[in-house]
Amino acid sequence: MATPRKKDLMAVVPQGNPDSTGGAATARPWALAGQAAAALAAGMGVGRFVYTPILPLMHAQAGLSPQLGAGLATSNYAGYLVGALATIAVPALARARLALRGSLVVLTASLALMPATRAGDVWLGLRFVAGVASALIFVIAVSALLAGLHTRAQHLVGWGFGGVGAGIALSGGLLLVLRTTATWQQAWWSAAGLTVVFAILAWRLPMPAHRAGPAASPGGPQAGPRAFTALLTSYSLEGIGYIIAGTFLVAAIDQSASGWLGTGAWVLVGLAAVPSPALWAWLSRTWSRPALLLVALVVQAVGIALPVLGGGAAAALASAILFGGTFLGISTLALAVGTHLRVARAVAILTTGYSAGQILGPVAVAPLLHHGYQVTLLASAGVVALAAVAAGVLRLRFPHDLGPLPSRVRATRLK
Repeated sequence: MATPRKKDLMAVVPQGNPDSTGGAATARPWALAGQAAAALAAGMGVGRFVYTPILPLMHAQAGLSPQLGAGLATSNYAGYLVGALATIAVPALARARLALRGSLVVLTASLALMPATRAGDVWLGLRFVAGVASALIFVIAVSALLAGLHTRAQHLVGWGFGGVGAGIALSGGLLLVLRTTATWQQAWWSAAGLTVVFAILAWRLPMPAHRAGPAASPGGPQAGPRAFTALLTSYSLEGIGYIIAGTFLVAAIDQSASGWLGTGAWVLVGLAAVPSPALWAWLSRTWSRPALLLVALVVQAVGIALPVLGGGAAAALASAILFGGTFLGISTLALAVGTHLRVARAVAILTTGYSAGQILGPVAVAPLLHHGYQVTLLASAGVVALAAVAAGVLRLRFPHDLGPLPSRVRATRLK
């Protein structure tokens, strides 16, 4: 497979203001991508997703009930929504190095304090705080990444986003080693330690400076509301469906297979996620983004259902590859489509719908937890399938003429 070219990823990721580069513009491209990847690994890969492989340990050793487990996930996602909204209300947060460093410190503390108590209310508060910090880290790191690489080495943006997968893989690998020899408390402390390592690597991430860019032309062509409504529906449903699997996949596999398989599958999720943004960007040079979004959602729905429908190690590992290879790609594709449609504040609206879906997901499946985690995977796959239906509606009447045409679409128009 060819290496993604320089312009590939910017075709699927919303672009920052080219005039708002500041110190990010003078940093060496690989260094900037690596620092942003480290920040995303800390904020998302560990801070947000390490809960997934720790959950079975807390069930077994800390007496965590399935209902409280779902509540902790919901609290974290609610905090993420609050953090994302904070960057919309106070745009300067997205360019503040102090906010990045403070969030890294707060996130690390919230992880380290989880073993200090067995009180559910305290756990809920700590996961909420971790969610706020994760959102701030994500927005700041992505803003620096896009601003710094907007006019050079754009192919590295995908690898920067791959830091999320790297954080998942490394924290999952750590839990794979600890699961038979350590306690749930040591698991949280180890996660905090790994976050410290990533925080050190991300500490000097250069921030974009604020400069007023040219205003969007109010008279330019815009898409009708139907296309954006279909996109918003699809992406919000994806938020519900993917987060159910992202929270309970390891626990569901552990219910039907003993040993290393559940945590091992989670490591594979991270490894598959590392190259996925760059891969989907490369594909978008040839294929329509709505078509790719539809395909990615169908693949993800099949992957989520595999551990239930197939059973065994092969199904679990295949599920991990399909899930890990799509969830970041779906996000980059959906946000790029929103930008293509030229709807005002499209990225903010889509992110809000996606975040709201992530809050709703664990709450919606909480009544099903009495029947085991595998039932929740079927529900997750069903919701993602509905997201694919909405993406199919988007694909039918998508206004490709609002932006550059992929080669397949361009060839079809010339016939």
